[in-house]
Amino acid sequence: MDHAAAMKRLYDLINAGDIDGFGELLADDFVEHEEMPGLEPSKEGVKQLFHMYRAAFPDLRMEVQDVLVSGDKAVARVRATGTHQGEFLGMPATGKRVAVQLIDITRFGDDGLAREHWGVFDALTLMQQLGAIPQTPPG
Repeated sequence: MDHAAAMKRLYDLINAGDIDGFGELLADDFVEHEEMPGLEPSKEGVKQLFHMYRAAFPDLRMEVQDVLVSGDKAVARVRATGTHQGEFLGMPATGKRVAVQLIDITRFGDDGLAREHWGVFDALTLMQQLGAIPQTPPG
């Protein structure tokens, strides 16, 4: 299995807005380890999350900068960009452009489907760029 190619395919489907196609690449017993308040840590929960992101940021792009593979896991460093054009976490659209870094670790099964995900993204920077949290100058 080419886990790097499988990882990139997940982002390609998200970028195309094909969340259902993205979901087809997740195993039915998929487990999400990144905490998502209000969403189940499952295949359906992750699909709901990306539907929410696409509604808030219709031009969402996830640019893969690096993919490293070790055994059945792939790690990606990604730059996510988009324009805030819909409600996001109760915040009305601001029209502001955002760019944040994230790291995803995905474990794949022998069938090529994603089985588990761990991730970290720069939520502080996202909220600062949206104006929800003030940016404080250094010093």
